[in-house]
Amino acid sequence: MTEQEREAAAEAEAARNETETAEPNAAETEAGTADAQPQEQEDSRIAELRRQADELNQRYLRAQADFDNFRRRTAKEKEELAQYASLKLIGQLLPVVDNFQRALQTSPESSESQSFSKGVDMIYRQLWQVLEGEGLKLMEPVGQTFDPEVHQAIMQVESEEYEEGTVVEVVQPGYWLKDKVLRPAMVKVSG
Repeated sequence: MTEQEREAAAEAEAARNETETAEPNAAETEAGTADAQPQEQEDSRIAELRRQADELNQRYLRAQADFDNFRRRTAKEKEELAQYASLKLIGQLLPVVDNFQRALQTSPESSESQSFSKGVDMIYRQLWQVLEGEGLKLMEPVGQTFDPEVHQAIMQVESEEYEEGTVVEVVQPGYWLKDKVLRPAMVKVSG
């Protein structure tokens, strides 16, 4: 090989070395891309797992809130049940109370009927004390504004004493059991 040929071969070798260092070969490029792909897959997998963890955490929090609401609701229902356990019994006793009131309103004529009337009055008072002890209260609607939640209007009458929409007379008494209307009062309302 001549000197000139050796110089040309050396220059070609140098040029080839420059291009190899400046531009990676196809195998190196593919290896770099292959390294990037697993990294991207791993990042997307981590993001998916985080999303699932957030979703499960939200579901857990919702379930916990639902359970807390359920616990409060059942405690309230249990309390109401205990508070109004006598509701049915007292409702069934109200006609008896009404009949006692009617019996007491009849005027006694003889001394014998006076003794009977006193006995009935004593029984009535005893029954009323028991019912009051359970939380029964008599409504006193005369003079109050008519309220359909606690009054049942059966008649409308003219009244100079009361303004329009006011309860004038009680036809059948109404009762409260603690803070709940047990029976609305049947009333006459001014018109």
